[in-house]
Amino acid sequence: MNGWVLPDEVLRGAPTYTPRPRELADLELLLSGAYAPLTGFLSRADLVAVTRRGRLADGTPWSAPVTLEVPVELTGKLDLTNPMRRVLVLTDTEAAPAAALDVTETWEARAGSVYISGQLRRLGEGPRGAFKKLRMGPAEVRDVLPSGRVLGVIADRPLHRPQLAQLAHAARTIAGHVLIIVPVGGPGPDGLPPEALVRSVLAARDRLPAATIVAVPLSRTGDDVRDALLHSRVAAAYGVTHLLSGAATITAGGLRVVLPRELAYDARDGQWRSRDDVPPHTRRLALTNREIADLQDRGVTLPEWHTPPAVARELRRSRPPRRERGLVVLFTGLSGAGKSTIARGVHEALLEGGDRNASLLDGDVVRRLLSSGLGFSRADRDLNITRIGFVAAEVARHGGLALCCPIAPYAHGRSEARKLAHEAGAGFILVHIATPLEVCEHRDRKGLYAKARAGEITNMTGVHDPYEIPTDAELTLDTAGTVDEAVATVLEYLTAEGWLEPTHR
Repeated sequence: MNGWVLPDEVLRGAPTYTPRPRELADLELLLSGAYAPLTGFLSRADLVAVTRRGRLADGTPWSAPVTLEVPVELTGKLDLTNPMRRVLVLTDTEAAPAAALDVTETWEARAGSVYISGQLRRLGEGPRGAFKKLRMGPAEVRDVLPSGRVLGVIADRPLHRPQLAQLAHAARTIAGHVLIIVPVGGPGPDGLPPEALVRSVLAARDRLPAATIVAVPLSRTGDDVRDALLHSRVAAAYGVTHLLSGAATITAGGLRVVLPRELAYDARDGQWRSRDDVPPHTRRLALTNREIADLQDRGVTLPEWHTPPAVARELRRSRPPRRERGLVVLFTGLSGAGKSTIARGVHEALLEGGDRNASLLDGDVVRRLLSSGLGFSRADRDLNITRIGFVAAEVARHGGLALCCPIAPYAHGRSEARKLAHEAGAGFILVHIATPLEVCEHRDRKGLYAKARAGEITNMTGVHDPYEIPTDAELTLDTAGTVDEAVATVLEYLTAEGWLEPTHR
């Protein structure tokens, strides 16, 4: 990897591609050596071998696929027979060059995309983002770790008192140093942004045994087995010898697993002990993740017996109560369903109440100002919703309430908007305005249905293109009633769910 030299003119003329967030995280782990023995994305032979036997093609143990998938049209810009024209520059989310890939192999992944593999070389200065001092590579960390046993912990959630007690007991058991690995490749399993997760872990430093804390671009894929295997591989690359984990059967990399004790809080003296050693009448069990989230949503301070005050304060900053947290409300439905009218009514009520800063992103206005260059193909419609979702998420990131009312006909586009909101640490509510097509056609305020039936326009949702009825809407409105009734229903829902003050009317 390090000996591969490319002329500047080749890099300047090479096509570029920005991988998906999970692939960017994998890219950084490959470049840093955290995925050793891998030095690049899997080849076709390696992928087949891993899938069938849990080993690379040369027999080296490796249990999880690490691949790069690109649009098939991108391969048209490459010539694999010419070393000077088969280089692909991989860029980060800000379009800065991150690595050069000498593409030597491509093969079909799924319709419209291919896997690619080849030799990698880092470009640029390395990892970007917050907490750069914690973003150390495996070799750098191993150089500063003391010799002997190292207890590793993948801190993908904040460290409350039960976790701190488990960690302290495990550290005493193995009599070694502690390495806290904080995943920063995306939101954690409870939706906490990675920077907020790092801050919450740092807030618990004074309650940790002797420990080194590193931020590593590990990401979640939704496949718990794959994630556990890769996480344990990364831990081993960083010098971990013992891993505190409940996933005893799905570790890799030669680690020994230390199982966490089942603990309970003893109200007699305020200590966390083995659950069996605490009498039932003085026992308090650790709060579940759902219970913690519910307390945060209602603005209730996490109890000190369960969470150190410094950690509780940090979590309060990153997950304020719903009435103060950013929110995206996406109204979806056919043209003429009443989305804009209802959203405008909600917006006016919020402005009159004054308890939330609200922004209205009307579908027609967005089309004119933000997406004027887009058509009405499926891809363009999804891109339009992604743009709306991005702007709305940025409004919500800073505590605002964004009301959006595009048609949003496809489940994929709506799902992307929800994802963007959650990644911004905000809430998301999908409101389906379920007005039947015949009612929308009867209204036809803009004359679009008449033009569509006459063949004057194409790609009309409900006439030429499908509308995928939401199955995940938090609220569905039947517009048989008045607009005022629909607006009141939305406001009542937002109040009942804690997004508005109960006094809002």
